[in-house]
Amino acid sequence: MKTNVFNSCCVAAVLGLALLFASCGGSGHKTNASNTDELTGTISISGAFALEPLVRTWADEFQQLHPGVKIDVSTGGAGKGMTDVLSNLVDLGMVSREIYPPEQEKGALGFAVAKDAVVPTINVNNPILAELLNKGLSRETAIKLWITQEYKTWGQVLGTSNKTAAHVYTRSDACGAAETWALWLGKKQEDLKGTAVFGDPGLAKAVQDDKLGIGLNNLSYAYDDQTHLPNTGIIVLPVDGNNDGQITEEERFYDTKDDIIAAIAADKYPSPPARDLYLVTKGLPQNQAVVEFLKYILTDGQQHNVPVGYIGLSEEKLQKGLDLLKNEGK
Repeated sequence: MKTNVFNSCCVAAVLGLALLFASCGGSGHKTNASNTDELTGTISISGAFALEPLVRTWADEFQQLHPGVKIDVSTGGAGKGMTDVLSNLVDLGMVSREIYPPEQEKGALGFAVAKDAVVPTINVNNPILAELLNKGLSRETAIKLWITQEYKTWGQVLGTSNKTAAHVYTRSDACGAAETWALWLGKKQEDLKGTAVFGDPGLAKAVQDDKLGIGLNNLSYAYDDQTHLPNTGIIVLPVDGNNDGQITEEERFYDTKDDIIAAIAADKYPSPPARDLYLVTKGLPQNQAVVEFLKYILTDGQQHNVPVGYIGLSEEKLQKGLDLLKNEGK
């Protein structure tokens, strides 16, 4: 009988201690775990090559923070991203240009998430590389290469008698890079002439394989993500922003991705072809995982912009997106 009483007391003591731990530290730890694990669902994203490296970085970290969320990212160009999101095929479209009024009328809602630029690229083995790097590419010259096609030789680009042909490349897919480049020239993507190539990687390779080639690329495909130097076989042709026929010391900021990122942030590079990048939804998102992912991108996720090779946005633009999300579900 004494043994039973002793056992009963022990059990009561153990239960009491368990309740004490639960009321002190245990419940707090459990709440933190649930905050990490409570979010579940799938987020589908498609669109612009320009945004893919940064979106994948955001997706990887967000999935680590929320293991119950799965994020699928695919490319195909800004046009595909916009079409997919408006057709309800994906939750988010990656769009590397401004949102057009007809798209807004169909429900397209753009969240500015980063900034980058489109740059002209040439082959590192171009026979007159040194002269080109010193003269640069003016807007007028770009128009005569991509729009009117008045310039067909590198001599015309330099203003010399050199008869070496200039091979102009553009994009075949509907994309923000080509649209932004055309906007700099006062036109639309369909007005760009040249050999059309699909995708940023494809266009970069076309110029890599052609020592007489000139193309246009987003920063992520013009520079190596690891070394921040120009990708093998290509080099960025400086833009002669003041149209004085030469690249001055103030315009020499193309050696590394870090240099040009700083120049874009300081508005030393023309805009366009510098531009904001967007994640687009069809109306305000109702999927809570999408809402939280966007909130993360507009806050903590911004720390990845510069390391990955992009430019951060102003607090005003970021807050505009956050304010928009506050209306979610209302």
